[in-house]
Amino acid sequence: MSELVVVVDDDPNVRGLIVNLLSDYGFETAEASCGEEALRFVRERPPDVVLLDVLMPGLSGYEVLRKLKDDFGDSVGVILISGERRESYDRVAGLLVGADDYLPKPFALDELLARVQKLVRGKRRGLPGKRRLTRRELEVLAHLVAGLDNAQIAQRLVLSPRTVTTHVEHILMKLGVHSRTQAIAMAYREGFFEGPSLRVIEGELAAAE
Repeated sequence: MSELVVVVDDDPNVRGLIVNLLSDYGFETAEASCGEEALRFVRERPPDVVLLDVLMPGLSGYEVLRKLKDDFGDSVGVILISGERRESYDRVAGLLVGADDYLPKPFALDELLARVQKLVRGKRRGLPGKRRLTRRELEVLAHLVAGLDNAQIAQRLVLSPRTVTTHVEHILMKLGVHSRTQAIAMAYREGFFEGPSLRVIEGELAAAE
């Protein structure tokens, strides 16, 4: 299955150039013209990589980045793109917030392609060994422990069933287990929860933010 890349930029010409390039190289693509639209799409269908413009109407790229990392952690790669003449500031600020890479405008299309490909390769190598769960993944795991199914979890957390399924898949990969039962057993063994309640230990939540 092709990796999905979401291109977020308020300039339709920039989006078009990037989408055409990535499509030619076998990536599945989607577009968003603002941060709010991007968040709606990503929460419905989490991608592999988000190309995110810093300056947009409404939510800034930094605000969108924070929300993405809070919900998805390292499972969604983010490359920040900035058109302002303050490259050093944007690069440092973006990396501090959690960006995986940074690219200033104007950029060469072959460089952008190389960075997307590098990030995708890194995600393929890195995900299976990771044990760090995001805040949202811990919430989903807590509901699994309580015996809820995906539809019930989606209703409780105001997510789509497909997004919950993706979170469960990421939980299994990060914990290195093959079933919900194994994930729940590990959650108890490693002290993620206080008994069978939905209360996640606050220290675990803080560590996941």
